[in-house]
Amino acid sequence: MHTAVNLWPLLGIAVVVAGFLIRANPVLVVIAACGVTGACAFMSPVQILESLGAAFIKTRNLALILLLPLAAIGLLERAGLKEHAQASIAKIRSATSGRLLTVYLLVRELTAAFGLTSIGGQPNMVRPLIAPMAEAAAETRIAAAGGAIDDALRQRIRALSAATDNVGLFFGEDVFVAFGAIVLMQTILRAEGLEVDPLKMALWGLPTAVTAFVVHAWNLRRLDVQIARAAHTATRSGAPQ
Repeated sequence: MHTAVNLWPLLGIAVVVAGFLIRANPVLVVIAACGVTGACAFMSPVQILESLGAAFIKTRNLALILLLPLAAIGLLERAGLKEHAQASIAKIRSATSGRLLTVYLLVRELTAAFGLTSIGGQPNMVRPLIAPMAEAAAETRIAAAGGAIDDALRQRIRALSAATDNVGLFFGEDVFVAFGAIVLMQTILRAEGLEVDPLKMALWGLPTAVTAFVVHAWNLRRLDVQIARAAHTATRSGAPQ
C-alpha cells in the first residue's frame, strides 16, 4: 500500500530562494523558511522551536570554526599579505593571469579528488592570495605597455579567480569515492532497487572533471588574450603620432 508523501514542506526551499532574491536578512530568511517548513509538516510552534534549538546545539561550534580563519586572514592582510603576493608575482615575467589560474585550477581539482577539499576556498585562498596575484600579473603586463588596468577587466579577473576555485572543487570532489554526494546517490539508488558500486560512480566522474578543466582552462586562455589586447591598446595609445 502506497502512502501519499507530503511535499508541502518543500515550500521552505521556495522561501529561501525568494528571500535571497529580494536580498532579505539571511537570518530572517532561514527562520521564516523553518517556520513555513514546520507549519507545512503539521508541527506545532513548540516542536518547531525545539527543532531549531536542537539544531543550534549541534552546530554551535560552527560559528567559531568560520570566524577563526577569517580573523587569521584579516591579521595576515593587515600585515601586508596581499601586497607581498602582488609583489612576488610581479617579479615573475612569464607569469600571466590565465597561467596562474590554470595552475590553481589543476591543484584544486587534484586535491579535491583526493578528499582534501579544505585546501583552497574563497575566503582563505582566493580573496587574499589568488585574486591579488592574478591582478598583479595583468597590471604588470599592461603597465609595461604604458597603460593601466581598467575596472571592468579587474572585476573580470576577480570573478574568474572565484570561478576557478568553484570549478576545481565542484568537479574534483566528484571523483573522491567517499564524497557525500556519491554516498547519497548510492543510498537513493539502493532504495530504488539499483545496486551501484561507489568506486565506479567516482570513476565515471573523471571524464566530467577533465572536460571541466579543459573548458575552464580555455576561458582562462581567453582572459590572457583580453589582457594582451588591453596592453596592445595601451601601446598604440602611447605611441607618438
